Amino acid sequence: MDFTTLDTLRTHHPAWRLLRSDHAPLVASFLNRVFVQPNVRVMAAADLAEALEDELYALRERLGEGSFPKSALDYLNDWAGPEKGWLRKFYARDSDEPQFDLTPATEKAIAWLGTLSERSFVGTESRLLTLFELLKQMSEGSEADPEKRIAELTKRRDEIDAEIARVLGGDVPLLDDTALKDRFQQFMQLARELLTDFREVEHNFRLLDRRVRERIALWEGAKGALLEEIMGERDAIADSDQGRSFRAFWDFLMSSRRQEELTDLLDRVLALPPVAELKPDARTRRVHYDWLEAGEHTQRTVAQLSQQLRRFLDDQAWLENRRIMDILHGIEAKALALREHQPTGEVMRIAESAAAVELPMERPLYTPPLKPVIADLELQAGDADLDADALYAQVVVDRAQLARHIRHALQDRSQVTLRELTELQPLTQGLAELVAYLQLGSDAFRTTLDENAPEVIVWETRASDGMAVRKAARLPRVIFVRER
Repeated sequence: MDFTTLDTLRTHHPAWRLLRSDHAPLVASFLNRVFVQPNVRVMAAADLAEALEDELYALRERLGEGSFPKSALDYLNDWAGPEKGWLRKFYARDSDEPQFDLTPATEKAIAWLGTLSERSFVGTESRLLTLFELLKQMSEGSEADPEKRIAELTKRRDEIDAEIARVLGGDVPLLDDTALKDRFQQFMQLARELLTDFREVEHNFRLLDRRVRERIALWEGAKGALLEEIMGERDAIADSDQGRSFRAFWDFLMSSRRQEELTDLLDRVLALPPVAELKPDARTRRVHYDWLEAGEHTQRTVAQLSQQLRRFLDDQAWLENRRIMDILHGIEAKALALREHQPTGEVMRIAESAAAVELPMERPLYTPPLKPVIADLELQAGDADLDADALYAQVVVDRAQLARHIRHALQDRSQVTLRELTELQPLTQGLAELVAYLQLGSDAFRTTLDENAPEVIVWETRASDGMAVRKAARLPRVIFVRER
């Protein structure tokens, strides 16, 4: 918790960036409602965009049309970008539709925001008992002396026998309402934290898979040594603390007897009057099935990563596509070198993924060119001594240079106004250059108009006597928006 570490987290950690964002209420409330509360792990881009569009429509009705100007899909792509990192955008196997999922950092931020609300009742007894029970389990579970273990078990048996005797004698101790509420709140908190942990476990498996692929991309030794190292790494996953803990949890929850026991216990607890007064969420009754669903999703992710890795190491594909693999390895190595130190500006261009459709009937018919007939005739009327320099003193606006100026201005911001563009690079061709900006806004760039905020754009020209003349144009605010 030193200054340097916290300053780095403030700048780079997605959870902290979310809390600092101006749109944090929208992001946190929407993602909590769509992903966290219903325990949804993956959602298609079309469904998520439709839900966000409804949310934006309601907010614009209440806050005004200009409150959230971008479309829902633009916001989702922005939240999934590397500069935000609040969503994970990926393509599922055998599907060309993008999918979205929460990142562990976003779920941590949402969970922390949930702790800020005031609670009418804060229980501490159940936490102390839980801590005490954990210490007892660790102490007894690490004791190797058989005599001490037998003594502890005998003591526990005597306590159970004494409790049985008290119950038989009519002394049946019951938990009061406060104790029941305390323990139920502790149960709900641990249940939500367990669902949150699944995304982080799955994220850790993805990071491990990425490290293995990096090692393959940069490997220069023998193939057998590479396979031995990777398979040893996979064994290390299963034998790690996280792997063993997850496997023990999964084995415990997959037992049908445990599932029936959990269902019966939940029904009995939720029927208690003190617990019913807390008005628990309806999904509490099936929280163990939510655990199963989240754990199954994590299991499928690990299995899919292993299957992809096996295909990645297939001998036959390695030999048949050796040249392609060499090219891809070169690209991967360069990409890994650029990942930590990303250059500014444009790195490379990728051609469009779809071909442009041009129908034959859309093409115009052939028109023979007209050849002008120039006759060598003497001028009968008019001024033969007219100065022809005016024919060549036309204004020529470099539209390509203006387009480069717009793209450069949009590199470090999401939108820029026409007035800001002219202030960064003053108009040199006067009104003709201003018209060229407007034409680029309709042809080559995405723009929007704000009729309620007119702007005045000023430029200077030279009169015939060489004096500077200031001219101005008044028009609605024109905003150039960066494409996502």
